Amino acid sequence: MKLTDIIGPVMVGPSSSHTAGAVRIGNAGRRLLGQPVREARISLHGSFLATGRGHGTDKALVAGLLGMAVDDRRIPDSFELARHAGLSFSIDGIDLGDAAHPNSARLILTGERGRKLEMVGASIGGGRICITELDGLPVNFSGDFPTLIVHNEDLPGHVARVTTLLSDSGINIAYMQLNRAHRGGQAVMVLECDQEVPQEVLTRLQAMDGIVKVTFLSLLPEGEMSDV
Repeated sequence: MKLTDIIGPVMVGPSSSHTAGAVRIGNAGRRLLGQPVREARISLHGSFLATGRGHGTDKALVAGLLGMAVDDRRIPDSFELARHAGLSFSIDGIDLGDAAHPNSARLILTGERGRKLEMVGASIGGGRICITELDGLPVNFSGDFPTLIVHNEDLPGHVARVTTLLSDSGINIAYMQLNRAHRGGQAVMVLECDQEVPQEVLTRLQAMDGIVKVTFLSLLPEGEMSDV
């Protein structure tokens, strides 16, 4: 257990779950999109919806979409800063069902170069988050590692081809998950890695037969991030 698991992160408050976690969800969405966000539909679920305005959850999510960190003193001003930055956003409520964490939000994002992404993220305490859905398919990752998400046709051989390419490129897989909508439909691989995945490797993955979409969450400074 890390010290931040007990006392929470250095942050702009008032709440590590409703504020810091919300910033991290928004920031993860921006990084998964791989480009500045131009349009965002934000839907709050459960406790995020019930108490989010008082805790600044709405402003924290927008701050994350702008690329702010959890200790950025501009978080309370994120709505105005978003307007100046050309980020159009809406905020409403949603019922994601009993299985969803009460501190959850669905983000539907469009980037400045037209890339689209839909995700559900949950703030699970102490500023930690979990991404639970991506483009309609279930996932489960923290955003603490460089994370590669590969949507592919549910056919034999895709997992081996992807993992072989990563191995040949010197990239070690720390954790891996496989999910699919139904047999023979669309599947998703989530690979949390020990290293950043270079743009060349992302491009080669995207060009493989049967690969539908490649998404990468980079932990590099934003100017160094890959755009798949």
